[in-house]
Amino acid sequence: MARRGQRSTTHGTPGRPRFWGRHAVTAALANPERTIRKIWGTREALAGFKLPSAIQVTYADVADLARLVPGDAPHQGIVAEVDPLEDIWLGDLLNQRGDDKRPLVVLDQVTDPHNVGAILRSAAAFNALGIVTQDRHAPPESGVVARAASGALELVPWVRVVNLARALDEIAEAEFWRIGLTGESQTTLADAIGDSRVALVLGAEGEGMRQNTEAHCDVLARLPIAPKMESLNVSNAAAIALYAATVR
Repeated sequence: MARRGQRSTTHGTPGRPRFWGRHAVTAALANPERTIRKIWGTREALAGFKLPSAIQVTYADVADLARLVPGDAPHQGIVAEVDPLEDIWLGDLLNQRGDDKRPLVVLDQVTDPHNVGAILRSAAAFNALGIVTQDRHAPPESGVVARAASGALELVPWVRVVNLARALDEIAEAEFWRIGLTGESQTTLADAIGDSRVALVLGAEGEGMRQNTEAHCDVLARLPIAPKMESLNVSNAAAIALYAATVR
């Protein structure tokens, strides 16, 4: 089974995450698939928004807003409580042919919400088909993810799957060339890409891809970074890989 939304219970009503900052809230308001339940904000911040009458709006000062979000979160005077987006099935995503060269990003137990948010932002920038993560080993929708994604959480399809190996089999059946990124390979990403639709598979921070995930890739490849650097942050690696898949 592949699903869109792992429910969040952090800093919000159970099942409803809170987003903060102008980019995240503006993008959520612009997304017709997103239900916004409540908005808190200063009068100055809310003056720049045209808010639907159905949304419950509460004026608050900066100190009150700070208590609604994690410590030191840059709320910029506005906080929104939202429903998670509806589930997306992997098969439905793979059947969206569109531009056949759009890359797909697969994340193997990448758990840091800042990294996942940054990867979503790069995926939006390079018009990726979507991202695929495990259900239990990826962060839920949250204010941290939304902030790091800078609006891309509302733009990029995010599929959650129970079993990543089975998902990679399904991705192969959809005629994607599955490239696992690892510094141990002698093959560079440029040599591995080829002409097929590409699924870029990236492993967790520190540990990299699990062995079973590597076994479900068609080829393993590395980014040609200088030997004095052991590796890149996973979000940086994803951005470079997406660029390479776009300009081939």
